[in-house]
Amino acid sequence: MASHAQAQKWSFRITPIRVLLLLLSAVATAIIIYRLVTGLGTVTNLNDEWPWGLWIGFDVLCGVALAGGGYGTALIVHVLHRDYFHPIARSAMLTSLIGYLLVMAGLFLDIGQWFNFWRPFVSWGHSSVLFEVFWCVSCYTTVQILEFGEIATERVGKRFHNIFKAALPVLMIVGIIFPTLHQSSLGALYLLMVDKLYPLWWSPIIFLFFLMSSFFVGPAMICVETTLAGKAYDHWIPIPVLRKLIRISGYAMIVYLVLKIFDLANRGVFNLVFSGTFEANMFLIEMIFGIIIPIFICFSNFSASRSGLFTFGLLVSLGVVLNRMNVVITGMIRSTGVSYVPSLAEFTVSAGLVAMGVLAYCFIVENFRILEHEEHHGHAA
Repeated sequence: MASHAQAQKWSFRITPIRVLLLLLSAVATAIIIYRLVTGLGTVTNLNDEWPWGLWIGFDVLCGVALAGGGYGTALIVHVLHRDYFHPIARSAMLTSLIGYLLVMAGLFLDIGQWFNFWRPFVSWGHSSVLFEVFWCVSCYTTVQILEFGEIATERVGKRFHNIFKAALPVLMIVGIIFPTLHQSSLGALYLLMVDKLYPLWWSPIIFLFFLMSSFFVGPAMICVETTLAGKAYDHWIPIPVLRKLIRISGYAMIVYLVLKIFDLANRGVFNLVFSGTFEANMFLIEMIFGIIIPIFICFSNFSASRSGLFTFGLLVSLGVVLNRMNVVITGMIRSTGVSYVPSLAEFTVSAGLVAMGVLAYCFIVENFRILEHEEHHGHAA
């Protein structure tokens, strides 16, 4: 009986880093409450000329892309039956779930009249791309919560475990369909901005670039997450598993790079890449450090080391973040003629949401069977 009670005990270690994360989360929560009471104008530097800023660019567009590891891994493991990658399936799903919950929070915060958040559920705007994005993100987040039920009921509500386990295959299939829709639709939003978004990023196939990047960033995020989890919990995924996984990213990135070059040349704007403008330099940084160098790492012996895998994951992830921020901010500066610099409160809220996500990940990993072994050793972050 004593051992059973011990097994059911909830745990959450308090470390100096976690104290800082808790403080950051508390400050962000206070700012969020103030924003909800007073409006966007008192907290952000957004205006009528620049309605989308850091919260849409980072919290939503970047968050959705970086959380794409869940559907990509589900596709590889559960649909293509590549059981070789099974050790990373649960951790990838958890990271994706937390990411999408934070995306929903970011979307909620960016609604001017947040108390009307429920209206899209009853007022259907069939011709709106944003309406489709809203529904797909909402449905996919719901599916992910249900998928997590299979893990949660291993410890709580055990009598429902078999129900969730039986439903998991269907949920996996549905959970792969929705992301392919909204990942591409987020890019399709910018098809309307042909005269506003700088030509290096605007493209008639921008929706395809968004979808492809959300797929190849998945294994990259898994490399980052498993490295950090390894240091925190002494849980190391075998290098050959991760190396085979990033090869999938590598091939997708080669196709992405070739398609990007063809698209620029076909539209007659390839000369802008080396024009020396601010936009051109940001585009080159995005492509060189986020695509080209990672491709070389992926197919070199450097990827046979944990430092190489982590470097690959970090560069690709930051490259996708830079791409989304270039689309939302950098590529819009010239056409709008209005400068936008996020406020300190905007940065704090975004950082606070990330801190909440990290704390949630640590709590769930320490109390549910996410990693392969039951006991976690070492010092958690």
